[in-house]
Amino acid sequence: MKVLMLEPAKCTGCRACMDACSFEKTGVFNPLDSRVNVITFHEDLTFVPTVCTQCETPYCAEVCPTAALVKNAATDLVEFIEDKCIGCKQCVVACPWGSIKINHLGKEIIKCDHCAGDPACVKVCKAEALTYVEVEDVVSSKQQGVAQTYRQIAREMAKGVNP
Repeated sequence: MKVLMLEPAKCTGCRACMDACSFEKTGVFNPLDSRVNVITFHEDLTFVPTVCTQCETPYCAEVCPTAALVKNAATDLVEFIEDKCIGCKQCVVACPWGSIKINHLGKEIIKCDHCAGDPACVKVCKAEALTYVEVEDVVSSKQQGVAQTYRQIAREMAKGVNP
């Protein structure tokens, strides 16, 4: 299973991901219709990409009165079935991350669906702040990072340096 990884420390704020997403989904470059959003913190000039986290327990799907949002057991993605949506916007309110929004026309919800396994945002992210990776690779990478940290601490302690 693959996951969309976000690494805010690498984000340059170029917003190419937002343009790619909106074009992939609508055929028009309109960041208002992007399923990925880049939030800017002007105080320290940092950028944080945000996107649907595909929650284990999707509150958006739980509150949907028409089952327009459903968790796909095979892919673990929360899928949006547009034909079933009545526009009540309960999912927008229920999402704890603010990842479901209304399109620029104010008519329908939009949320990330990983572009059917080939996310357009990842293809254009030159800084690699967005990547699409296997869950096992993420776990392995984290384990390696922790091991490196412990290794460095052990080396410093062996030299008599307090970490």
